[in-house]
Amino acid sequence: MRIGPSAPSPGGSGQAKNSHQPSAWSQMVCTVRMMSWILLSFGSMLILPSCAKKPDAKTLVMIIESSPTNLDPRVGLDAQSEDIDGLLFDNLLARDEHFNVKPSLAERWEILNPKTYVFHLRPGVQFCNGALLTSRDVKWSFDSVLGGQVHTTKSSSYKLVDHIEAPNDRTLIFHLKEPWAGLLWNLAGGEGMGIVPYGSLSEMTREPIGSGPFCFVAAEQDRYVEIKKNENYWGEKARLERVHFMVVPDATTRALELRKGSADLALELAPDTVVTLKREPRLQVLTGPGTRVQYMAFNLRDPILKDVRVRRALAYTLDTGPIIHFIWRDFARPADSVLPPESWAYNGDVQNYAHDPAKARELLDEAGYNEINGIRFHLQMKTSTEETSRAIAAVFQQQLREVGIALDIRSYEAATFLSDVTHGEFQVYSLRWVGGNQDPEIFEYAFDSAQIIPKGANRQYYSNPRVDALIAQARAELDQNARKRDYAELQKILTEDLPYVNLWYLNNVMVASKRVHGLELNPSGNFDFLKTAELQ
Repeated sequence: MRIGPSAPSPGGSGQAKNSHQPSAWSQMVCTVRMMSWILLSFGSMLILPSCAKKPDAKTLVMIIESSPTNLDPRVGLDAQSEDIDGLLFDNLLARDEHFNVKPSLAERWEILNPKTYVFHLRPGVQFCNGALLTSRDVKWSFDSVLGGQVHTTKSSSYKLVDHIEAPNDRTLIFHLKEPWAGLLWNLAGGEGMGIVPYGSLSEMTREPIGSGPFCFVAAEQDRYVEIKKNENYWGEKARLERVHFMVVPDATTRALELRKGSADLALELAPDTVVTLKREPRLQVLTGPGTRVQYMAFNLRDPILKDVRVRRALAYTLDTGPIIHFIWRDFARPADSVLPPESWAYNGDVQNYAHDPAKARELLDEAGYNEINGIRFHLQMKTSTEETSRAIAAVFQQQLREVGIALDIRSYEAATFLSDVTHGEFQVYSLRWVGGNQDPEIFEYAFDSAQIIPKGANRQYYSNPRVDALIAQARAELDQNARKRDYAELQKILTEDLPYVNLWYLNNVMVASKRVHGLELNPSGNFDFLKTAELQ
């Protein structure tokens, strides 16, 4: 379940004051862009047109940067596993563009009481091996996780499920230990539970069998995954005959594969690479709003940062506009909540911290931090050694200097950085939420005082009794309008208390061959576009 942070990623925002002399961060940006351009240009000179492999008229080749760790939908938690599983397996429910639940294998459902949910399955659904999918298979898919036959951390996602009944082939009854409005969400989408045949155990890792629009063909670790159209799919059938996922870890090589025509499609390329590839006559660039949110988090047990006036001063000092434009090449938009604007629970009517250094200085003066030789105090920001992350941290450093805050940057290898973050060993850090922030249950995981590390992802040691009460109330509330009111109030409180400063949402960006048509990006950033894509 992608409900944790992504790998270390660029954090922060802002830009130094305008000057006739190039700033350190602008020089770094130029260096990154120049190296990207040189590598792409040099690589293209080495590739003769005759060397490019002629594309298969019936197979779409999509580049992914790593192999899925496990294609058993009960086990795989990484992005590649979940996205490919979303093509191979069906869930009981699905999600629409606003992250509301909608029918999938279950064509309808009823809530008999806050702890009893009844689901009615579609008739005639088949697995890729031709076997009929029934309630017995659905019950086994969950029971094998809850009962420990399959070892997976997904069991924690269904800890409030007491037991499941299957009174007939097309009916399922979920009995909960306590009211839990998030059940429906957890039965839907890539982070839900794909349904496997009854009795399936570890063999599902090697030979996954689902009922989705595509069927598994073959896979080789660190090389490829191949899937084909499910001719017996119960819903709208895929238009592609086959999809070949080619594993290419190196960013420059991914770009070159697109340029020479040996690959048809790739996601999440570096912004400058996308701008370069956009000039290629055989390629197209598609963009759409995404949900990955970048944030800056504070340790609220820190003597300086525990003062909300200091946190608000930091928020007023940061300026995301230049970063979005110059670093992300406008493939991002400002963020004012952990939830994306597409979410049914999003509330944009919250405190706004427009760039205002004068207001920041006023708050810092009020908090008693006077300047001595131009410095009020020092803060340490931990970041990864990834080049863009360090460049953006340097932007933070220059902006905060403007109001008398000295930001000391400490860069660490990814494993060390994430270990420090998850153990609360920081003053300031920046990461992204990927996937998990599409549902308002993120508030419980990241901000409930009962989820302070090591119990959850409340790494900033944030505690507010009203926030805890709203989370508990929304968890048990079945009326979505009532839940939306609870979450609206909660988002207002969070923007006032500022355990996080939300920075930007990254867009979904795709580079594809012009022989591919019918591509439809959705905010989730999954691989659903392959269900409608076709080759011409």
